[in-house]
Amino acid sequence: MKILVSDITDEGLDLEFQETFRSEVLSLLSPASVALRVEKIAAEVLVKGEVNTRVELQCSRCLKNFQRDMDVTVNVVYHSVEELKGEERHEIKDDELDMGFYQGDELDVHELVMEQILLNVPMKPLCSEACKGICPTCGADLNVKPCNCERKEVDPRLEVLKKLLDGKE
Repeated sequence: MKILVSDITDEGLDLEFQETFRSEVLSLLSPASVALRVEKIAAEVLVKGEVNTRVELQCSRCLKNFQRDMDVTVNVVYHSVEELKGEERHEIKDDELDMGFYQGDELDVHELVMEQILLNVPMKPLCSEACKGICPTCGADLNVKPCNCERKEVDPRLEVLKKLLDGKE
């Protein structure tokens, strides 16, 4: 869905729609419910709202797939890309991290919504905080049953010191 910036009135726009996405990175299990408020102040376009969807993630400890509801708050300020003309490089400051750019007179809301969903996926998703993961030796799922592997946790960087203590240099 694209919005023409010139069509945004002084009162702003309220958008409510459902969007289906295809992504190689993330599996969305339901269409995203989107409710956005779009306002224009001079050349800036402010987009605020909520995006709700259900995604399938892989647990970073046990590697099992699980489902999670995502409720994403959107708060982005868009500037015209023409503002950067003539600048070869532009350093992003801390207060510009929630800023985006639109080109010409179009703002692609589809890209905005997908970007916000992807930015809110946890870096290390967990099926539960109590997930025990898998055994690094035998690969057994420790959430299902404990394994009988010997667990001597020695930092590989300190293995040489262990040999010195054992007198096996």
